Amino acid sequence: MRHDVRPRAIALMGPTASGKSAYALRLAQRLDGEIVSVDSALVYRGLDIGAAKPSRAELAQVPHHLIDLRQPWQPYSAAEFAGDARAAIGGIVARGKLPILAGGTGLYFRALLEGLSGMPPADAATRAAISAEAQAHGWAALHAELARVDPGAAARIHATDAQRIQRALEVYRLSGRPISAWQRDASGQRLPLNVLKLVLAPPQREILHARIEQRFDAMLAAGFLEEVRALRALPELAAHPRPLDLPAVRAVGYRQAWEHLNGDSSAAGFRERAIAATRQLAKRQYTWLRGELDARWFDPTASSEALGAAVDAFLGNPASGARCA
Repeated sequence: MRHDVRPRAIALMGPTASGKSAYALRLAQRLDGEIVSVDSALVYRGLDIGAAKPSRAELAQVPHHLIDLRQPWQPYSAAEFAGDARAAIGGIVARGKLPILAGGTGLYFRALLEGLSGMPPADAATRAAISAEAQAHGWAALHAELARVDPGAAARIHATDAQRIQRALEVYRLSGRPISAWQRDASGQRLPLNVLKLVLAPPQREILHARIEQRFDAMLAAGFLEEVRALRALPELAAHPRPLDLPAVRAVGYRQAWEHLNGDSSAAGFRERAIAATRQLAKRQYTWLRGELDARWFDPTASSEALGAAVDAFLGNPASGARCA
């Protein structure tokens, strides 16, 4: 068998609240690595508490990349992420360090590891038209339209996933071709690294649901609503005609907090809706993760020895001490 001489990297995947960030930090400290965030919320400045962004102390312990790249009113595409991430990984490898890719945004992982097709870029006018239609008729109606023109994409995209519905319809309207066809024909070059894919996910959903609830209550106690009030006060967001159409504001938790501060829900109703939305996100992430056939799954609370052994074997280390506990 030919020995794989490509530089190695570790991809830590998993649903929200599964402990990816904490384990990535410990792994980086033990293996002289640097962390590349694969999270669509962490790219935005000001999304800290609600996005579970690493603290200043954690950022000081290990180099982190692709955090705080954009203001919350600025666009950032998966293609831009892939380019930025590849540049960051190239620098990490050149320094002789181990790239650790950690996050739960499936589109970002796919763009980075497998490359993207040459589908049309974002078009502001088309997006504005789709947003106006959603405001008038609801995203469920637009999901039904997507089901007519691209049944494959509609089957994968939840009827409440406004961002992905908008992008799929945008691509179809600009090119006359379904986004699922573009994705099948993706010709982007795969990441030229030997990547070990690890999924951290509790085997019982009830455990993850409890962690989601506990984490959200901790976010509230840490001042999450005050963080969103500060975002709303930014002149660029205060003056935006449709802030809820912005990807940053649509992030899970932020949208529900924004609507609550608009007076659309009680405090208890806001908490319930935010937790429910986070559980829906986790469900979508599980669906994506099950499609990663070359990934190895571990229970983050009970598989520390097996997880560490998998890392050791991949890196050829007799004992790295990279444990989950």
